[in-house]
Amino acid sequence: QPCWREYLTTRIEQNMVVNCTCPISECHAQPTTAFIYSIVSSEEIIAKYEKALLRRYVECCSNLTWCTNPQGCDQILLKEGLGYGAACSKCSWISCFNCNFPEAHYPASCSHMSRMTCAKCNHGFCWRCLKAWRPNHKDYYNCSAMVSKAAWQEKRFQDYNERCTFHHHAREFALSLRNSISSIREMPKIRNLTFVLDACKVLEQARKVLAYSCVYSYYNQDTESMDIVEQQTESLELLTNAL
Repeated sequence: QPCWREYLTTRIEQNMVVNCTCPISECHAQPTTAFIYSIVSSEEIIAKYEKALLRRYVECCSNLTWCTNPQGCDQILLKEGLGYGAACSKCSWISCFNCNFPEAHYPASCSHMSRMTCAKCNHGFCWRCLKAWRPNHKDYYNCSAMVSKAAWQEKRFQDYNERCTFHHHAREFALSLRNSISSIREMPKIRNLTFVLDACKVLEQARKVLAYSCVYSYYNQDTESMDIVEQQTESLELLTNAL
């Protein structure tokens, strides 16, 4: 029993207990949960084991996922039950369930969040795997023959990138403002600030949409439809600045 306890404790601490088998090489039997509970007595080790089981369960369920809040959140989300606009019940973070980007990025698509474009030759590639966005490179501009086009593309990218960065920073300001107001709200004589907190939440959401609208606009070249998008974006930006 001491040998089993040491073996299982080591596997749990190394996060390798879920698929562990008998230490005898000829034996492929896996220790059951009941067996592990009967051998391991440390509450700390058992807690780690239960967390490992929970992680494995979430990984095996296609309709479950962890909250993607980069600040850290251990909440489990149900994919079918959360569409765009629904937030984590614990931290209020809005996740994207279709790609690895850490948050919902409407109106930009998931492909927009993965795609990068060289400002010099307009070669498109995925920033995660660095493979070409298309099967070959022949459809993209030739670097030496399209210098002016490349310069225009570079300027266009810089403009949209600066706008996107600005809105992300403004969103952080809105969050900081909401936290400050929440602190003031605790004072005995100042309680009725709910409407201001609601305004800050709307401000955060508006800045988020504006930031990802820049990504959407950069990758869409349809002039007719983009005129409408740009008009709506400009209107939202004016109202957001006023708020």
